[in-house]
Amino acid sequence: MDLKLRQCFIAVDDHDKALAFYRDVLGLEVRNDVSFEGMRWVTVGSPLQPDVEIVLEPPAANPDASPADKEAMARLLAKGVLRGVIFTTADCDALHQRVREQGGEVVQEPMDQPYGVRDCAFRDPAGNLLRFMERSGG
Repeated sequence: MDLKLRQCFIAVDDHDKALAFYRDVLGLEVRNDVSFEGMRWVTVGSPLQPDVEIVLEPPAANPDASPADKEAMARLLAKGVLRGVIFTTADCDALHQRVREQGGEVVQEPMDQPYGVRDCAFRDPAGNLLRFMERSGG
């Protein structure tokens, strides 16, 4: 099979705060910003991967979600238990320093893992866990 990842989705509760983090702190480019029926979707991505996008979406963007489901999603997001993404970087320590200096919520300082990577972790403004890993050898 010839499969490639095209898009992944991250729930955010404040798109302006999310943009300030993903664009201004992490350096991702904004590829799309769409509002529809009171909701907003912002697409960002790395200039190094023009064919992969991260869609920052409302916590319950599914129009078929019940009010109870939408409330449950908002509560889970507020607790920071929804999954985020893992990024790769050439320099985990430099990235950690830059994000920390710009107010990122540190979850894990850079450390060498037994499975061959050096990584660190932060929470985005909505509470999503983001990991940043550097493969051994740079």
